[in-house]
Amino acid sequence: MGNVMHERGYMPDVVLASPAKRARKTAKLAMKAAGFDGEIAFVEQIYEASPQTLVKVLSGVDDTANSAMIVGHNPGMEGVIRFLTGETEAMPTAGLAVIDLNIDKWSDIGHETGKLVEVLRPKEIGHLT
Repeated sequence: MGNVMHERGYMPDVVLASPAKRARKTAKLAMKAAGFDGEIAFVEQIYEASPQTLVKVLSGVDDTANSAMIVGHNPGMEGVIRFLTGETEAMPTAGLAVIDLNIDKWSDIGHETGKLVEVLRPKEIGHLT
């Protein structure tokens, strides 16, 4: 997934990840493959978070960041996609949803403030590259 992120120019300014073992490993491997040279912030609130909690975490991102990535867990990840875009998408392990948010600052994030740009799933990547 990190290679695909690099190829498509999906490089977040900020990476927020669950401190759970598998999420930590996924975040580190994907960001290394993507060429991300920043720090990954491991945020306790992301572990088993509800969509509302994930939105709260995102609303606290520093406004100097133009993009952010969350590495978390279902059902919260699928729920936050639905909350932000109104669309329902299955998100397997290492899946990536790219959402364009129509906000001026991170604290403006809310219900259906985003548009789903693309969903990438590991099993489908061979067909996409």
